[in-house]
Amino acid sequence: METERDTDEVIEESLALESARTTLLSPSEAVAGMQLRVPPRGNRKLRKVLEKVDADDQIKAWWHVANVNAVARLEINDHSWVHVQIVANIALKLLRQLTKHGVEPSLASDFRLTANESEVVVVLAALLHDVGMSVHRRDHEDWSLFLAEPKLRELLEDVYEEPDRTVIVSEVLQAITSHRADGEPLSVEAGILRVADALDMAKGRSRIPFERGAVSIHALSAAAIDEVRIGDGQSRPIMVEIVMNNSSGIYQVDELLKAKLRGSGIEQYVEVVARIDTEAEKRLVPVYHLDIGSPESS
Repeated sequence: METERDTDEVIEESLALESARTTLLSPSEAVAGMQLRVPPRGNRKLRKVLEKVDADDQIKAWWHVANVNAVARLEINDHSWVHVQIVANIALKLLRQLTKHGVEPSLASDFRLTANESEVVVVLAALLHDVGMSVHRRDHEDWSLFLAEPKLRELLEDVYEEPDRTVIVSEVLQAITSHRADGEPLSVEAGILRVADALDMAKGRSRIPFERGAVSIHALSAAAIDEVRIGDGQSRPIMVEIVMNNSSGIYQVDELLKAKLRGSGIEQYVEVVARIDTEAEKRLVPVYHLDIGSPESS
């Protein structure tokens, strides 16, 4: 497992991974090819948790079955280990940006735990948020809770003592259930997962329906997103810059990302800018700033 990896590099690397192809592999072949690349930095507890997840064939089998259901059976976008790894990296990047700018995570403000525990929560929530897809797409968030709870206690058994272990398990489950369309995040960490899940929109993940011939605004706009960059904002702690190859990608930003940002609890810390990286369309929509607004104004 790599210990240091920049989020942008992981997002770009996902282009080389073919989610549809992995559905043709046997479970053993699919699991053997999965290797997590999430940077724990100096967080020893996160490092230990990541090592345990990376060695857990049951979790990896859930990721494989989830993707078979999504890509091969339902013909929707990637729900593989590539997706959850990207979401985990984005979630870590968002959390680290917030703490860098003095925003206190909920585990610190509500339970007097540390940012290290918040990192464990957002990473575990990211890695387990879609395991319920291995059961069914419908209500998969609930199936994820059912599968994740005993697994979380297993993963954290020799990492945290009670009662901290139960607090962390509860916060992970809250983040998982809050990533649904009508979810109501109650913590900064849950809001981070909700937004991170929506930000896995670059290139490979959403091209599967498009390349199979699905011609719709969803498929066209998804294929228009080339890259997602996360860094310091000008007026807020986080700048999300979305690079598009044509203006149809604005649908992904204005309709889908905005819905996940609103009500996330972290929308006040995020600014979103979309740029079109082709000369022909730069004249039409050179830069698009997402107006997130407030929940009351929606």
